[in-house]
Amino acid sequence: MAGTSAVGLGRVVEPVGVLPQAAYRLDARGEIAADEVRIRVERLNLDAASFRQLSEKHAGDGAAVRAEVLGIIRERGKMHNPVTGSGGMLVGTVAEVGPESPLSVRPGDRVATLVSLTLTPLAISDELAGWDGRSEQVPCDGHAILFGRSIVAVLPDDLDPRLSLAVLDVCGAPALTARTVRSYADRAAAAPTVAVLGGAGKSGSLALAAARQAGAARTVGVVPVPAERDRLVAAGLADEVVLADARDPVALAAAVTGALGGPADVTVVCVDVPGCEHGAILATADGGTVVFFSMATSFAAAALGAEGLAADVTMLIGNGYLPGHAEYAMSLLRTVPGVRALFTDRLAAD
Repeated sequence: MAGTSAVGLGRVVEPVGVLPQAAYRLDARGEIAADEVRIRVERLNLDAASFRQLSEKHAGDGAAVRAEVLGIIRERGKMHNPVTGSGGMLVGTVAEVGPESPLSVRPGDRVATLVSLTLTPLAISDELAGWDGRSEQVPCDGHAILFGRSIVAVLPDDLDPRLSLAVLDVCGAPALTARTVRSYADRAAAAPTVAVLGGAGKSGSLALAAARQAGAARTVGVVPVPAERDRLVAAGLADEVVLADARDPVALAAAVTGALGGPADVTVVCVDVPGCEHGAILATADGGTVVFFSMATSFAAAALGAEGLAADVTMLIGNGYLPGHAEYAMSLLRTVPGVRALFTDRLAAD
């Protein structure tokens, strides 16, 4: 095929001129340009917001979820949920590397892509026959294409690939949380208090571990149901664990304030449902920071909500990438027993 740019412009079918993530449809043919890499795909990991939306839409009917995911990929040449705007990432084996590719991989490497499926050309060849539509992880056969500016990690040999995939899917969260905690401490000359909404989930548990490691003065994990509270307490990742619906701004702010003795200096949103923006802002102290690490976030609601509340808070979009983010997340999995336990239990439940 014709050569492409490092950002994949040659793969955009429509509308021409936009980057692959913004495109409606990509060219997912298997032939690669000189700067591309082809991956033999073995498993997708749908992001939590996308999977929840699809599952709720089809009332838990796995066959219907499977059919819709397959339809999206066929129509768009990528996994790009039209409702949530999100996708996920994948695991596979490097099949072919173009001679001009700058990526440090070679044929035979088992890898995880660290870029979204919403910008990754993807074709499925097995009809998703091995997936029951009831979990975020999707066993499959097919191929995907990486560009020169894609990000990819070689999977460690000592971990279950499903475990690596689950961690790498959210590896931007702990890195950004740690950076934000350290930045606040440098600016305020004091260690911050940190609240993590969705603290028992994948990104939430890693964010709590990262906040503590980065020097947070005190942490609180917020969860919606007693079962998640019990798991997070057993994991020992937070100083306090509280029950609250993150979509109820007043109740959420009261729970965080009660646990910390005041609003949080840093609030990290890791909840995969919409409507949590105002509660996160209300639970954060003036001069504090809110990190929105959720694809369910409405950034218009966040901006207008902060204005309406006269809230002097810095709001950050968790973009999923910081230098060294994959290595840092994997180090937390290896060294923090509570993180490992929550991830292992989640995989067992799936």
